Amino acid sequence: MNGGKELDQFMKRAVELAVKNVQEGGEPFGAVLVKDGKIVAEGVNELHKKFDISGHAELVAIRKAQEEKQTHDLSGYTMYASGEPCPMCLSSMYFSGITEAYYCASVDEAEQVGLGSSKVIYTDLKKARENRLLKMKQMPITDSQINPMTLWKERYAND
Repeated sequence: MNGGKELDQFMKRAVELAVKNVQEGGEPFGAVLVKDGKIVAEGVNELHKKFDISGHAELVAIRKAQEEKQTHDLSGYTMYASGEPCPMCLSSMYFSGITEAYYCASVDEAEQVGLGSSKVIYTDLKKARENRLLKMKQMPITDSQINPMTLWKERYAND
């Protein structure tokens, strides 16, 4: 791993969290969210505890930080993850403003040990919408309904 001792300490912590999670019956994923050289939040996959498919290590860390800081904006934060973030976690990092992330195990390595859903999703997202595994169809809002996009624009576009 390049970047020096500080980066190594954060990744070491993410891996420690992942190991402990496996020992406690969970999946091998741990994440550490860092700002200005300090750990702000940590997370592990909680799927086995909470039965929440979105309970991934990175999302747990993001949720903790956003709640504690009372913000959606995590610009300037760095994510360290024991495994390459899945599309859901990656999207959350984009939405929250995180611009740098480090990981150990790749999606291919995860697939080799039976954790291949991320690779399937990454592959599927490269396809045209109509060729994806998850079928999606747009249903336009009817004239009898208030359009929430229009309402948003009217309320917030002039701010």
